[in-house]
Formats: sequence, structure tokens, C-alpha cells
Amino acid sequence: MPIISLSIPRELLYKIDRYIRERGYFSRSEMFRDAIRNLIEEAEYMSRERISSTIMITYDKDNLSVSKVISRLNHEYNDIIIESIHRHLGNEYCIDILIAEGERERIADLLRKVRGIHGVYHIKHMFIPLE
Repeated sequence: MPIISLSIPRELLYKIDRYIRERGYFSRSEMFRDAIRNLIEEAEYMSRERISSTIMITYDKDNLSVSKVISRLNHEYNDIIIESIHRHLGNEYCIDILIAEGERERIADLLRKVRGIHGVYHIKHMFIPLE
């Protein structure tokens, strides 16, 4: 197997090593191979015409503007959003989970708009090919 070199900041290296220990990887190389495979797999999924996607959004429960924008997006993209879940996480946060199915470009447009919402703490997404 070819060997490559990678330069990263020390603080990131500490986080990587902690991640490796917590998840049971045998080596940094194993963790990087796994991460790169996942990255390439996601890019390949995005090359398909029809995909399914899960988009998870967390934000402060008192930030009503985020909730309003997500509600508006639910209506604007009701042709691809097949499920929308809203839950409270503890006393401070909300999570909205959007499950979408349809044309890749339409889902990518939805994700771009979600990423543009001011006041969101975290956005995680996953793509699955439908073809």
C-alpha cells in the first residue's frame, strides 16, 4: 500500500488521537482510510440523479426565527421532504430532522438553504442513492 504524508495542526492531531482511542481504530492510517472512503462514497452518491437524504439541524429552542425558516422550507420543498421531525433536546436545544427523497439538484438546493439559516448550531447530513 502506498504511503502518503499529511501535515495538520497539533491541536487537530490531539483530537484525532482521542477520536481513534474512543472509536477503537488500530491506527491513524485506518481512521484516515475510513474517513476518506466515507468522503468519496458521499461524493459518488451526489453524482446520482435520484437520492435520499437525512438533514439534521440543531439550534437554541428560544430562537424562533430558525424554527420559522425550517417551517417555511418544509412547505417550499414539500415535493421532496417526505418526513419532518421536531424534538427538544434537554431544556436548551431543538433538533429538526428532514428526510428528503428526489432529484439530486433539488435536495442539494434544500441543503444549501438549510446551511444559510442564521442561528443554527450544527447541521449534519447523509445521502443514500436511490438508483
